[in-house]
Amino acid sequence: MREHLARRAADELRRSVGRRTFCRAAAGVGAVGTVTGVGMSAAAAAADDPASAGAAHSSPGGRTGFRGRILQPGQGRIPGEHYLGSDVDEVLWGYVPSVDAEPTLRMRSGQTVTIDAVSHEGILEDQGRDPVAYFAEQGVPRSQVLDDVVRIARDYDRTERDFDRDGPHVVTGPVFVEEARPGDVLKIETLHADLRVPYGVVSSRHGKGTLPRASDGGAPAGITLDEVMPPVALDRRAGGDPGAYGNVSVFTPVDHGHGVMAGGAVRFPLRPFMGMMGVARARGAGPTDDLLNSIPPTLGGGNIDIRHLGVGSTFYLPVHADGALFYVGDPHMAMGDGEVALTAMEGSLRGTFRLTVCRAGEGDAPAVAHRYPFAETAEHWIPIGLSDPDGAANGQVTDLDVAMRRAVVNALDFLEQERGMERAVAYAYLSAAADFAISQVVDRTVGVHGLIRKADFGQPAGR
Repeated sequence: MREHLARRAADELRRSVGRRTFCRAAAGVGAVGTVTGVGMSAAAAAADDPASAGAAHSSPGGRTGFRGRILQPGQGRIPGEHYLGSDVDEVLWGYVPSVDAEPTLRMRSGQTVTIDAVSHEGILEDQGRDPVAYFAEQGVPRSQVLDDVVRIARDYDRTERDFDRDGPHVVTGPVFVEEARPGDVLKIETLHADLRVPYGVVSSRHGKGTLPRASDGGAPAGITLDEVMPPVALDRRAGGDPGAYGNVSVFTPVDHGHGVMAGGAVRFPLRPFMGMMGVARARGAGPTDDLLNSIPPTLGGGNIDIRHLGVGSTFYLPVHADGALFYVGDPHMAMGDGEVALTAMEGSLRGTFRLTVCRAGEGDAPAVAHRYPFAETAEHWIPIGLSDPDGAANGQVTDLDVAMRRAVVNALDFLEQERGMERAVAYAYLSAAADFAISQVVDRTVGVHGLIRKADFGQPAGR
């Protein structure tokens, strides 16, 4: 009965607002939800009150949420020694920097940088490429729409946009770290992840996500056509107008450290992190070469989408170019393992990072990080496996088994080389005590990550 009411509400909504607006209005449709500002009113009032000078903030063990101030470019608390905004003339939209890219900022190893990252949700072509109008339909006033978001949507011209080919992400950087050379490791510590706005968006697009319609129009293996999401009946891609494709975007307000859906009936905790942290790895034939597409993660990191890489985490990436050329994008307010619908709860963040160069045999980087991405938190070491670490170099492999095997091999290498375990014993330990989770299954290259508890090795949390 509840499912029937949900379908009827969605049908009525489509009829009343039209096909283009449906993907926007779907924000409020849970069972019989509403489109407008759940949990927004208090945040909106605080944002318009200059006396409310708190910032959206996350910290280990602290409350995560929006603290009453819209973080326009360069405004509010900037804890890093350096600052980098998402300037329309410097960002890349849908592509990552090449190894010969011109840096947007230079800094020394061990220094910190605060970056205002921009979410792509709300500015994409299927959403009208007008964030002021898009978010107004969700009850968001112009004062709560970021100025850099507006400028990018309106004025970006560094590359010609192709919605069906390009990645969706707005990529900020690259940052040149003076001491970094190929063969080194860039150690990326996330110190802060502050919400710039009190809302996010979760989107599902036809032909993408976990339950996509196959390229031949049928269903992928394991499900029926009726189980495809978004529903096949909404698929209007044949017309060639992204605004009419029938994609579904769910507007998600922030309230007291939680995302709110289904008219307030569903609340889930926020856990902000950058879905994309990377270093330049490829030299494309041009800025829109397939090797530079922002969607697939690679050995240079990029769109890695591991939800544990928030405040207090450390991410290690092998360096492939002088200066490393670090970049970020795809800011997430919350994400579940798998990222099944296609996107996380996407929303603009202000991230602060410490970037440190580690040479072989020196510093904190494990040996495996000199050839493959690796991460850790206070509680876990996190070996990573990708189905196709070369991105689009030789076609695209999307086999989770391949990603799982690589994650296990990288875990074995770590335990043998860094913890001194005999390999067969390490293999047994992983089977008995470690967890392996699906990072994401939506980025063409799929990912698996392991969680090895530090406490199992007598190492106190935080070391």
